[in-house]
Amino acid sequence: MSLDVSPALLEQAERGEVDEADFVDCVRTSLPYAWEMISSLVAQLKVDGGEFADNQTPPPDEQARGQLLRALASDAIRGALQRHFGVRLAFQNCHRVAVFPLDSSVDQRLAKFTSVRGQLLNQSPELRDC
Repeated sequence: MSLDVSPALLEQAERGEVDEADFVDCVRTSLPYAWEMISSLVAQLKVDGGEFADNQTPPPDEQARGQLLRALASDAIRGALQRHFGVRLAFQNCHRVAVFPLDSSVDQRLAKFTSVRGQLLNQSPELRDC
């Protein structure tokens, strides 16, 4: 299971009315490594400016890697995080998370990052089994 869902949040889902803030809080507490990674990149983007901020350091262990995969592979989680932080998220390999502002002026840079070429250029033997 990827999220530690409280009985109250599960009850909301069963009724069909899920408060996104409650869902985001569930993600924050369930996936702390992924939350911290994204939060720190958002802060870095705000401080440094530029087209994007990214992480190139592999996670410290498989549990942390799994959190990134769960957060970014789930459309619901990824979408909620993007709305919460007001950014667009991109992901390469098993650890390279990037945050892009919503500003359309960085669309080309985002497209370059998420392109087939960008993925291929981000490969290395150390990442083969990630």
